Amino acid sequence: MNFRITTEEEPQLNLTPLIDVVFLLLIFFMVSTTFDKQSELSIDLPAADGTPVKASKIFKIEIAIDGQGHYFVNQRRLKDDNLKTLKRAIEITKADHKKIQVVISSDKNTPYQAFITAMDAAKQLGLEHVNLATKHSKD
Repeated sequence: MNFRITTEEEPQLNLTPLIDVVFLLLIFFMVSTTFDKQSELSIDLPAADGTPVKASKIFKIEIAIDGQGHYFVNQRRLKDDNLKTLKRAIEITKADHKKIQVVISSDKNTPYQAFITAMDAAKQLGLEHVNLATKHSKD
């Protein structure tokens, strides 16, 4: 009799299908997850961390807005707070200067509409270099 000695091979576990299933589950959970957006937004605009901008030789027009929304162009109070008056004051101030930088500084309690009106006036007059003045935060 011829007896054969059979060697048993150790069973091998193929992990490739398991990895595929795990990746599919991961993709499924990522797609089906809802991201919770916070509806409450807390902003304190006037403070910023950053280095001060170097002084340049470009003519500057400063538009300041107080807490009630009153405009000041180069520290001179305007007679009223509408867009036409603000545009006229900027035109008179800029005179014949070619390169003009507008700096808008506003109180942190300034109405948002007053701030947007100042930005709109600068845009309508074709002034491209508009900066926002902030104070350096203490943090």
